[in-house]
Amino acid sequence: MRSIQSMEEKYLLPALELVEAVFTASECAENGKLVRSLAEEIRGKRFYLPELELIMVTETEEILGYVMFSRFHLEGKYEDELLLLSPVAVKTEFQRQHISRELIEYGFEKAAALGYKAVIVEGNPMNYRSRGFVTSADYGITAHASVGLPAPECLMVKELIPGSLKGISGQVSYSDYQSLR
Repeated sequence: MRSIQSMEEKYLLPALELVEAVFTASECAENGKLVRSLAEEIRGKRFYLPELELIMVTETEEILGYVMFSRFHLEGKYEDELLLLSPVAVKTEFQRQHISRELIEYGFEKAAALGYKAVIVEGNPMNYRSRGFVTSADYGITAHASVGLPAPECLMVKELIPGSLKGISGQVSYSDYQSLR
């Protein structure tokens, strides 16, 4: 049996270890350390929302999957309306079992209940389109030159409430994060 829950103190370190291991295995050790560092950094900032740092665990308390939603702003605006989804990690041997989908969908419900309007994510569109993400540029949300996207389609957004992005636009920058500079 598996369950989804918000982060608890006993899972803080194991969750970081999972994130690092997954990104090391799928990309490289440098990226594993970088993504772990980002998660640690978000935890220490005003953007952190412990109730939206989510894990899926087994009955034996093994962490199978992890997602973090944190507050995000565009050019100093919309911090109480927008969330960043990053990182997302599923233990390698449990991938392709819909764990990330379940965690992300649960996070959407929880975020909407907390009054957030939309979620921004950077990544492979193939991984996020099925969750309802669309190219953010279609809404006037673009990447700052410093972000260095491989393609504009890699920056995506999902409205949690239909029509909620009307009037929200700007550039995505990660200047608040030392890890991403």
